[in-house]
Amino acid sequence: MKYRHLLAALAATLLAGCATSPTGRSQLMMVSDSQMSQMGLTAFNDMRKQGKFVDAPRERAYATCVSNALIAVLPPPWNTQQWEVQIVDDDTANAFALPGGRIGVNKGMFKLASNQDQLATVLGHELAHVVARHGAERVSDNMATQAAVAAGTIYAGTRGTNAGYAAAALGIGAEVGILLPFSRTQESEADTLGQRYMAQAGFDPRAAVTLWDKMGAQGGSKPPAFLSTHPAPGNRAQALDRQAQQLLPVYQQARSGGHAPACRP
Repeated sequence: MKYRHLLAALAATLLAGCATSPTGRSQLMMVSDSQMSQMGLTAFNDMRKQGKFVDAPRERAYATCVSNALIAVLPPPWNTQQWEVQIVDDDTANAFALPGGRIGVNKGMFKLASNQDQLATVLGHELAHVVARHGAERVSDNMATQAAVAAGTIYAGTRGTNAGYAAAALGIGAEVGILLPFSRTQESEADTLGQRYMAQAGFDPRAAVTLWDKMGAQGGSKPPAFLSTHPAPGNRAQALDRQAQQLLPVYQQARSGGHAPACRP
């Protein structure tokens, strides 16, 4: 039957697309690094064409200084890749890094991150998403989920269940039970890796706790923790604080070994 063929194809794809993250976590990978790099470059160029970037040489030089210090301690091939940093004309506190070697920092981030260590917290976190291939994992998760929903819908139709109702129910279950939890896992993993990178680069890992506390204090409407794509703020702060203490020797050794960034806003 058709749904059996779909399930067989899905199972074969899942088995063929297994990978391991830098923290040892199993990942589903159904797209290549080159495909993701092309997607990242296309997205970045689209932003450029739309006039999203602002001419801010001082902020750009500052963000590039912090980024370069972090990139130097990334594993290959990311530590030898050519990276471009642009400032985004947006007053919200945000930043991103894309496969293909592109980094964007919102103007609003410089108001929140008051020193190089706090800015390194954000940029280390975003670079960690790239190193851990989280973008490819998200694309792969969505592809697998869509295939599973299609197979389930076809099967429900053969059992006399309303196909539209089944598709909606399966879609909601897949989003809450698969995609969002994976995203929370990715965010926690990026916290862990990003804080490690900043310590290795000579940035104070304790600044991560301060920066995320500032983020949490911004307020605004927040979804329930189980529907959030980020770890609960309290849990996040505790995890960052624990790791900061563990990373202090790494930070001190990096500073004494010549990794002593002096980036100024």
